[in-house]
Amino acid sequence: MNKQSILWIMLSFLGFTITSKTMAQDWPNLEKYAKANMELSSPAPDENRVVFMGNSITEMWGGANPDFFTENNYVNRGIGGQTTPQMLLRFRQDVINLQPKVVVILAGTNDIAGNTGPMTLEQIRDNILGMVELANANNIKPIVCSVLPAYDYPWRPGLNPNIKIPKLNELLKEVAAKKGAIYLDYFAAMADDRNGLPTELTTDEVHVTKEGYKIMEKMVNESIQQALK
Repeated sequence: MNKQSILWIMLSFLGFTITSKTMAQDWPNLEKYAKANMELSSPAPDENRVVFMGNSITEMWGGANPDFFTENNYVNRGIGGQTTPQMLLRFRQDVINLQPKVVVILAGTNDIAGNTGPMTLEQIRDNILGMVELANANNIKPIVCSVLPAYDYPWRPGLNPNIKIPKLNELLKEVAAKKGAIYLDYFAAMADDRNGLPTELTTDEVHVTKEGYKIMEKMVNESIQQALK
C-alpha cells in the first residue's frame, strides 16, 4: 500500500475531522473548486467539454494520469470522501455552470460506507437520479457509472460492500435506462470472484492503481464518444 492510499484511508477513517469546521460551514465543499470554476473559460462553440463528477476515485485519477484530462479537455471535479447528497448540492456549480456536453457520474461507494451517515441503496439511487435529471434538463448528456467493486472498506470494515454494490448497480442501470443515459459498467470489467478488485487493480480494496485507471480510461472514452453522437 502506498503513502497516498494510506492517507486517504486515514482521512476517511477519521471522517475528515481535521476539516470538521469547514464541513460544518460548507458541507458540500463548494469552496474546493470555486476558484478553478471562475478561472475556467466558457467552452468554444465546437468544444466537447466533459466534466467528471465523483469522489476520491475520480479526484485521484487526475494525479494518476493528469494527461488523460488535459489532452482530452476533460474537467475533473472529484472530491475525496464525498457522498451523493454532497455531489447533488454542488452539481450546479461544479457541472452545469461549466457548460459541458457530457457529465460522467461515478458515485455511491462512500454512501454505502456511511461517510455522511446512514443511506439506503434507494436513497443513493435517488440522489444520482437527481443529478441525471439536472443534466438532462440542461442539455448535458449524463453517463451513469457503476460503482467500482469493493470487497470491504479498510476504514469501516464489515459493511459487506461486495454484496451491496451489485444491488446498487442494478438500480443505477435502471435509472440510466429510464432516463436515456448511458450506463458505464466498470464493475463487470473489473470485479474478481469476490466481487472485489483484484490485487493488480487496487491499492487498498477501494482505490485503483494506474492499471485500473487504464481500464477505466478506455471504457469511459468509448462511452463519451457514444454520448457525443
